[in-house]
Amino acid sequence: MELRQISLDDTANLPLPEQLIKTDHDVETWRTTRSYQDYAIFLRRLTESVIGVFLPWSSDSDSPAIESLVSVLDTLDRWIDEIPPLDSPQRFGNLSFRTWGKRLEERSEELLSTLLPSEMRSLVPHIRPYFLSSFGSFLRMDYGTGHETSFALFLLALTLVRFFEPVPSEERALVLRVFVRYLRLCWKLQDVYRLEPAGSHGVWGLDDSHFLGYIFGSGQLRGQTEIPVSAVLHPPLPPQNLYFMSIMRIHEVKQGPFHEHSSQLYSIAIGVPNWEKVNSGLFKMYEAEVLGKRVVVQHIPLGGLLEWNSGLPSSVQSAAATKSDCHQPTKEVTGTRAPWAR
Repeated sequence: MELRQISLDDTANLPLPEQLIKTDHDVETWRTTRSYQDYAIFLRRLTESVIGVFLPWSSDSDSPAIESLVSVLDTLDRWIDEIPPLDSPQRFGNLSFRTWGKRLEERSEELLSTLLPSEMRSLVPHIRPYFLSSFGSFLRMDYGTGHETSFALFLLALTLVRFFEPVPSEERALVLRVFVRYLRLCWKLQDVYRLEPAGSHGVWGLDDSHFLGYIFGSGQLRGQTEIPVSAVLHPPLPPQNLYFMSIMRIHEVKQGPFHEHSSQLYSIAIGVPNWEKVNSGLFKMYEAEVLGKRVVVQHIPLGGLLEWNSGLPSSVQSAAATKSDCHQPTKEVTGTRAPWAR
């Protein structure tokens, strides 16, 4: 599907993004909005762009926009070296992360102004909230899939205004250069500052902190019949795709049998016949367990470039609202049964 374009002229009258999701009803409202549809299209396009493409990956034709954003992420990485962790007794959340976050808040406008061409710098207030919430909570000193989603929405907003072009070569670079760089940066933040997983589902979750790497990685593997889904049960795995990279990351940070600490991923490995079904199942799980959970998405800013107004007919909105009103309090903690576990 094509991704719509927002002209720079139209952005002058747009409101700035803010936290609009406060209740379960708001979650269902968001799922009827144009921004939600835009995000679904965007993730599908990114995934389609990397089918059959493996790591390490490089291109001689990356756009200046790609190079500029990678440079910004490199800068944030250097800040970690300049702000070492404090000696502190806490198991999670080193206080130096707040110092790193304060620097990000103070310099974010400068970074984003450098990132954007002069004619787009008026967009900085519209994209800054997504950028600031992409690397974890500086108050709670944690990181989770909501922060990862905020970064993906940051990329979406920049694509809607055509800082990034929605063409396969650029979308491929967004996954295999920008997102991979972002992922490594976040892993370093988690390790150095001992960030706590935000909203972890424990052994019943896919991953304590990330999700999109599994979607993009299983997309890379679609059609690869010579690489069985069960291959993930035999580490070490080569870092040739984001799925394998994410699995190996789990082995780095968790101890014990894989089937005990990562039961969802183990269930996929033994129960799903091919990568196409893994990929489609992960999309469904992401929608239910990340985008559909208030505790995850309530901190994501929305509005403005990512429109809050509904893009669906009123009858659909009414049905969504009715469904939300019927939610039981236990739904937040019990979760949604994964597609491959039926």
